[in-house]
Amino acid sequence: MARLVIKTAEIENQVLELHLGVNQLGRSPGNDFQIEHPTISSTHCELVLADDGVVVRDCASANGTFVDGQRVKQARLSAGQTLHLGAVELVVETTDVTIAIPQFEMPRPAPPVVLSDGSLLCPRHPKARATHQCTHCREVLCDACVHRLRRRGGKLMNFCPLCSHPCVPIGGERKKKKSLLGLWRKTVKLPFFQRPKQP
Repeated sequence: MARLVIKTAEIENQVLELHLGVNQLGRSPGNDFQIEHPTISSTHCELVLADDGVVVRDCASANGTFVDGQRVKQARLSAGQTLHLGAVELVVETTDVTIAIPQFEMPRPAPPVVLSDGSLLCPRHPKARATHQCTHCREVLCDACVHRLRRRGGKLMNFCPLCSHPCVPIGGERKKKKSLLGLWRKTVKLPFFQRPKQP
């Protein structure tokens, strides 16, 4: 993380490790970094640490905020620059930002139980039979586990809750049974199924 080092003799080598966001510096103990010196105001300035670096903002201090000898109300800081708060000298050691994203391991469920008829029980819902399997991680899932998405004007799609890849029904897609009435419509022309002709 971004870091500044105080070089003034009375408080020499005190290191300020900035945290993301606003860091307040001043004489008051309510600040993020308390610097006890008579030339520093109770809340002297703010150091704002973001992903693009460090910005210093003066908080209407009595003795001013200076970057490389120039009085500033707001300025971007770079490594190696000198920052003066009143008579206190600080050196900007680094303005690097490190953002660590923790990794979470998804707990893997126990293997599915195989029943006497060859069907599987869902590892997450022990009373439900597994109906789908992921095409990527090969996990078996019941109807309650599967995430469903219907595209507009399209068919219903099933996705794995663990890896977000498509799921397929165990045993392949089942064909819809054709009704006897549907079969008649295709093979026999029945008069009561014909639409009346428009005059």
